Amino acid sequence: MISSRILTSFYGKTSYFQNVSRCCAENYSTHNFKELKKFYKQCFISKTDDGYEVNLDKHKLKTPFGKLFKVPTEALALAVATEWNAQQSVVKRHTMSLTALCNTAIDNPTGRTKDVVIAGILELLDTDTICYRLEEPPELVELQKDKWNPWLKWFHERYGVSLEVTTGIAVPTVPPNSKEILRQHLNSYNDWALVGYQQAVEAIKSFILATATIDRTLGVENAVELARLETDYQTSLWGDVEWHHGIDRLDLNTRLASAVLFVHANSSDFVTTFSRMSASRPI
Repeated sequence: MISSRILTSFYGKTSYFQNVSRCCAENYSTHNFKELKKFYKQCFISKTDDGYEVNLDKHKLKTPFGKLFKVPTEALALAVATEWNAQQSVVKRHTMSLTALCNTAIDNPTGRTKDVVIAGILELLDTDTICYRLEEPPELVELQKDKWNPWLKWFHERYGVSLEVTTGIAVPTVPPNSKEILRQHLNSYNDWALVGYQQAVEAIKSFILATATIDRTLGVENAVELARLETDYQTSLWGDVEWHHGIDRLDLNTRLASAVLFVHANSSDFVTTFSRMSASRPI
Protein backbone atom coordinates (compact mmCIF):
# COMPACT_ATOMS: atom_id res chain seq x y z
CA MET A 1 0.00 0.00 0.00
CA ILE A 2 1.51 3.30 -1.05
CA SER A 3 0.62 6.14 1.30
CA SER A 4 -0.02 9.73 0.32
CA ARG A 5 2.89 10.71 2.56
CA ILE A 6 5.35 8.74 0.49
CA LEU A 7 3.90 9.97 -2.78
CA THR A 8 4.16 13.55 -1.57
CA SER A 9 7.83 12.91 -0.84
CA PHE A 10 8.24 11.57 -4.37
CA TYR A 11 6.29 14.18 -6.30
CA GLY A 12 5.56 17.10 -3.99
CA LYS A 13 2.10 17.99 -2.76
CA THR A 14 0.14 17.25 -5.91
CA SER A 15 -3.41 16.01 -5.72
CA TYR A 16 -2.93 13.89 -8.86
CA PHE A 17 -0.65 11.33 -7.26
CA GLN A 18 -2.43 11.47 -3.92
CA ASN A 19 -5.54 10.41 -5.84
CA VAL A 20 -3.58 7.63 -7.53
CA SER A 21 -2.41 6.48 -4.11
CA ARG A 22 -5.96 6.51 -2.78
CA CYS A 23 -7.12 4.36 -5.69
CA CYS A 24 -4.49 1.75 -4.82
CA ALA A 25 -5.15 1.81 -1.10
CA GLU A 26 -8.94 1.69 -1.21
CA ASN A 27 -9.25 -1.10 -3.74
CA TYR A 28 -6.76 -3.78 -2.75
CA SER A 29 -9.37 -5.57 -0.65
CA THR A 30 -11.29 -6.54 -3.78
CA HIS A 31 -8.88 -9.41 -4.47
CA ASN A 32 -8.84 -12.82 -2.88
CA PHE A 33 -5.31 -14.24 -2.79
CA LYS A 34 -3.86 -16.87 -0.50
CA GLU A 35 -2.35 -15.21 2.54
CA LEU A 36 1.06 -15.98 4.02
CA LYS A 37 1.92 -15.70 7.71
CA LYS A 38 4.31 -12.81 8.29
CA PHE A 39 7.81 -14.17 8.81
CA TYR A 40 9.88 -10.98 9.22
CA LYS A 41 9.94 -7.96 11.50
CA GLN A 42 11.19 -5.21 9.23
CA CYS A 43 11.77 -4.49 5.57
CA PHE A 44 14.46 -2.06 4.47
CA ILE A 45 16.40 -1.23 1.34
CA SER A 46 20.11 -1.16 0.59
CA LYS A 47 21.98 0.53 -2.23
CA THR A 48 24.22 -1.48 -4.54
CA ASP A 49 26.44 -0.52 -7.45
CA ASP A 50 23.64 -1.07 -9.94
CA GLY A 51 20.39 -0.54 -8.07
CA TYR A 52 18.58 -1.11 -4.80
CA GLU A 53 17.88 -4.35 -2.97
CA VAL A 54 14.95 -5.02 -0.68
CA ASN A 55 15.68 -6.94 2.52
CA LEU A 56 13.40 -8.74 4.96
CA ASP A 57 15.34 -8.62 8.23
CA LYS A 58 18.71 -10.15 7.26
CA HIS A 59 17.37 -11.95 4.22
CA LYS A 60 17.45 -10.59 0.67
CA LEU A 61 14.09 -10.63 -1.05
CA LYS A 62 13.82 -13.01 -4.01
CA THR A 63 11.43 -13.18 -6.95
CA PRO A 64 9.11 -16.16 -7.66
CA PHE A 65 11.82 -17.47 -10.03
CA GLY A 66 14.42 -17.23 -7.28
CA LYS A 67 16.23 -14.19 -8.67
CA LEU A 68 17.57 -11.44 -6.44
CA PHE A 69 14.95 -8.73 -6.03
CA LYS A 70 16.79 -5.62 -7.23
CA VAL A 71 15.14 -2.48 -8.61
CA PRO A 72 16.68 0.43 -10.55
CA THR A 73 15.48 3.42 -8.51
CA GLU A 74 15.41 4.36 -4.84
CA ALA A 75 11.84 5.60 -5.19
CA LEU A 76 10.61 2.21 -6.35
CA ALA A 77 12.60 0.40 -3.66
CA LEU A 78 11.05 2.63 -0.98
CA ALA A 79 7.58 2.01 -2.36
CA VAL A 80 8.11 -1.77 -2.34
CA ALA A 81 9.55 -1.65 1.19
CA THR A 82 6.49 0.29 2.29
CA GLU A 83 4.23 -2.42 0.88
CA TRP A 84 6.07 -5.05 2.93
CA ASN A 85 6.20 -2.95 6.09
CA ALA A 86 2.46 -2.31 5.83
CA GLN A 87 1.74 -6.02 6.35
CA GLN A 88 0.44 -7.07 9.75
CA SER A 89 0.16 -10.64 11.04
CA VAL A 90 -0.22 -12.07 7.54
CA VAL A 91 1.36 -11.06 4.24
CA LYS A 92 -1.47 -10.10 1.93
CA ARG A 93 0.25 -10.31 -1.41
CA HIS A 94 -2.73 -8.84 -3.22
CA THR A 95 -1.92 -5.53 -1.47
CA MET A 96 1.54 -5.44 -3.05
CA SER A 97 0.86 -4.55 -6.63
CA LEU A 98 4.19 -2.79 -7.14
CA THR A 99 6.05 -5.82 -5.83
CA ALA A 100 4.19 -7.96 -8.37
CA LEU A 101 5.13 -5.62 -11.23
CA CYS A 102 8.77 -5.72 -10.11
CA ASN A 103 8.69 -9.51 -10.15
CA THR A 104 7.40 -9.43 -13.72
CA ALA A 105 10.13 -6.99 -14.78
CA ILE A 106 12.89 -9.01 -13.13
CA ASP A 107 11.80 -12.53 -14.04
CA ASN A 108 10.49 -11.65 -17.52
CA PRO A 109 8.83 -15.08 -17.62
CA THR A 110 8.14 -15.01 -21.36
CA GLY A 111 11.61 -13.71 -22.27
CA ARG A 112 10.34 -10.74 -24.26
CA THR A 113 12.67 -8.08 -25.64
CA LYS A 114 11.88 -4.37 -25.50
CA ASP A 115 10.88 -4.36 -29.17
CA VAL A 116 8.47 -7.24 -28.60
CA VAL A 117 6.88 -5.48 -25.62
CA ILE A 118 6.43 -2.27 -27.62
CA ALA A 119 4.92 -4.18 -30.54
CA GLY A 120 2.51 -5.86 -28.15
CA ILE A 121 1.38 -2.55 -26.66
CA LEU A 122 0.88 -1.06 -30.12
CA GLU A 123 -1.28 -4.02 -31.15
CA LEU A 124 -3.70 -3.00 -28.42
CA LEU A 125 -4.16 0.32 -30.20
CA ASP A 126 -6.04 -1.55 -32.95
CA THR A 127 -8.75 -2.50 -30.46
CA ASP A 128 -8.80 0.69 -28.38
CA THR A 129 -12.07 0.96 -26.47
CA ILE A 130 -12.83 4.55 -27.45
CA CYS A 131 -12.39 3.84 -31.16
CA TYR A 132 -15.29 1.37 -31.20
CA ARG A 133 -18.72 3.03 -31.26
CA LEU A 134 -22.27 1.79 -31.20
CA GLU A 135 -25.01 2.92 -33.60
CA GLU A 136 -27.77 2.61 -31.03
CA PRO A 137 -29.34 3.49 -28.69
CA PRO A 138 -29.10 7.20 -29.52
CA GLU A 139 -28.47 8.20 -25.91
CA LEU A 140 -25.37 6.00 -25.72
CA VAL A 141 -24.16 7.13 -29.15
CA GLU A 142 -24.26 10.74 -28.00
CA LEU A 143 -22.65 9.85 -24.68
CA GLN A 144 -19.73 8.19 -26.44
CA LYS A 145 -19.25 11.22 -28.67
CA ASP A 146 -19.45 13.62 -25.74
CA LYS A 147 -17.09 11.70 -23.47
CA TRP A 148 -14.66 10.05 -25.88
CA ASN A 149 -14.18 12.51 -28.74
CA PRO A 150 -12.33 15.08 -26.59
CA TRP A 151 -9.70 12.45 -25.76
CA LEU A 152 -9.29 11.47 -29.41
CA LYS A 153 -8.73 15.17 -30.12
CA TRP A 154 -6.24 15.45 -27.26
CA PHE A 155 -4.35 12.38 -28.50
CA HIS A 156 -4.15 13.84 -32.02
CA GLU A 157 -2.92 17.22 -30.80
CA ARG A 158 -0.50 15.78 -28.24
CA TYR A 159 1.20 13.22 -30.48
CA GLY A 160 0.30 14.32 -34.00
CA VAL A 161 -1.39 11.05 -34.91
CA SER A 162 -4.74 10.35 -36.53
CA LEU A 163 -7.04 7.53 -35.48
CA GLU A 164 -10.35 6.51 -37.00
CA VAL A 165 -13.40 5.26 -35.17
CA THR A 166 -15.60 2.41 -36.32
CA THR A 167 -19.17 1.34 -35.73
CA GLY A 168 -18.75 -2.11 -37.20
CA ILE A 169 -16.63 -5.16 -36.59
CA ALA A 170 -13.82 -3.89 -38.78
CA VAL A 171 -10.62 -2.86 -37.00
CA PRO A 172 -10.01 0.91 -37.17
CA THR A 173 -7.20 1.88 -39.52
CA VAL A 174 -4.05 3.19 -37.87
CA PRO A 175 -1.75 4.86 -40.44
CA PRO A 176 1.81 3.42 -40.46
CA ASN A 177 3.34 6.84 -39.75
CA SER A 178 1.10 7.20 -36.69
CA LYS A 179 2.24 3.84 -35.34
CA GLU A 180 5.86 4.82 -35.93
CA ILE A 181 5.39 8.03 -33.94
CA LEU A 182 3.88 6.05 -31.07
CA ARG A 183 6.61 3.41 -31.34
CA GLN A 184 9.20 6.13 -30.83
CA HIS A 185 7.20 7.45 -27.89
CA LEU A 186 7.15 4.05 -26.22
CA ASN A 187 10.82 3.53 -27.00
CA SER A 188 11.61 6.57 -24.84
CA TYR A 189 10.62 4.49 -21.79
CA ASN A 190 12.97 1.93 -20.29
CA ASP A 191 12.19 -1.79 -20.05
CA TRP A 192 10.87 -1.52 -16.50
CA ALA A 193 8.55 1.39 -17.20
CA LEU A 194 7.10 -0.47 -20.19
CA VAL A 195 5.94 -3.26 -17.87
CA GLY A 196 3.75 -0.71 -16.11
CA TYR A 197 2.70 0.92 -19.38
CA GLN A 198 1.47 -2.40 -20.74
CA GLN A 199 -0.51 -3.15 -17.59
CA ALA A 200 -2.14 0.29 -17.79
CA VAL A 201 -3.25 -0.27 -21.39
CA GLU A 202 -4.44 -3.82 -20.76
CA ALA A 203 -6.35 -2.86 -17.63
CA ILE A 204 -8.67 -0.35 -19.30
CA LYS A 205 -8.31 -1.68 -22.87
CA SER A 206 -7.35 1.72 -24.19
CA PHE A 207 -3.93 2.93 -25.29
CA ILE A 208 -5.32 6.46 -25.55
CA LEU A 209 -6.79 6.68 -22.05
CA ALA A 210 -3.80 4.93 -20.47
CA THR A 211 -1.42 7.34 -22.19
CA ALA A 212 -3.43 10.33 -21.00
CA THR A 213 -3.28 8.99 -17.46
CA ILE A 214 0.47 8.36 -17.57
CA ASP A 215 0.82 11.83 -19.08
CA ARG A 216 -0.88 13.18 -15.92
CA THR A 217 -3.63 14.75 -18.02
CA LEU A 218 -6.36 12.33 -16.95
CA GLY A 219 -7.01 10.99 -13.45
CA VAL A 220 -7.17 7.28 -12.71
CA GLU A 221 -10.79 7.20 -11.61
CA ASN A 222 -11.87 9.31 -14.59
CA ALA A 223 -9.97 7.03 -16.97
CA VAL A 224 -11.72 3.97 -15.55
CA GLU A 225 -15.08 5.73 -15.80
CA LEU A 226 -14.44 6.51 -19.47
CA ALA A 227 -13.29 2.95 -20.17
CA ARG A 228 -16.46 1.56 -18.55
CA LEU A 229 -18.80 3.98 -20.31
CA GLU A 230 -20.94 1.37 -22.07
CA THR A 231 -21.00 -0.95 -19.04
CA ASP A 232 -22.06 1.84 -16.71
CA TYR A 233 -24.74 2.95 -19.18
CA GLN A 234 -26.22 -0.54 -19.29
CA THR A 235 -25.99 -0.77 -15.51
CA SER A 236 -27.93 2.48 -15.16
CA LEU A 237 -30.74 0.87 -17.15
CA TRP A 238 -30.76 -2.67 -15.80
CA GLY A 239 -28.98 -2.41 -12.47
CA ASP A 240 -25.79 -3.96 -11.08
CA VAL A 241 -25.05 -7.64 -11.13
CA GLU A 242 -24.64 -8.23 -7.40
CA TRP A 243 -21.02 -7.48 -6.38
CA HIS A 244 -19.63 -7.99 -9.88
CA HIS A 245 -19.72 -4.48 -11.34
CA GLY A 246 -18.52 -2.75 -8.19
CA ILE A 247 -15.63 -5.17 -7.73
CA ASP A 248 -14.65 -4.87 -11.38
CA ARG A 249 -14.52 -1.08 -11.11
CA LEU A 250 -12.35 -1.21 -7.99
CA ASP A 251 -10.06 -3.78 -9.59
CA LEU A 252 -9.53 -1.54 -12.62
CA ASN A 253 -8.78 1.44 -10.39
CA THR A 254 -6.15 -0.58 -8.53
CA ARG A 255 -4.48 -2.01 -11.62
CA LEU A 256 -4.34 1.31 -13.42
CA ALA A 257 -3.17 3.28 -10.37
CA SER A 258 -0.34 0.87 -9.61
CA ALA A 259 0.71 0.79 -13.26
CA VAL A 260 0.90 4.59 -13.43
CA LEU A 261 2.97 4.70 -10.24
CA PHE A 262 5.26 2.01 -11.59
CA VAL A 263 5.89 3.89 -14.84
CA HIS A 264 6.83 7.09 -13.05
CA ALA A 265 8.87 5.36 -10.36
CA ASN A 266 11.04 3.97 -13.15
CA SER A 267 11.43 7.22 -15.07
CA SER A 268 14.91 8.71 -15.32
CA ASP A 269 13.73 12.11 -14.09
CA PHE A 270 12.11 10.67 -11.00
CA VAL A 271 13.66 12.27 -7.91
CA THR A 272 12.92 11.61 -4.27
CA THR A 273 14.13 13.35 -1.15
CA PHE A 274 12.41 10.78 1.04
CA SER A 275 14.87 9.34 3.57
CA ARG A 276 15.77 5.71 3.11
CA MET A 277 15.15 5.19 6.81
CA SER A 278 11.52 6.26 6.45
CA ALA A 279 10.75 3.09 4.52
CA SER A 280 11.64 1.00 7.58
CA ARG A 281 8.79 2.54 9.60
CA PRO A 282 5.30 1.10 9.11
CA ILE A 283 2.91 3.54 7.48
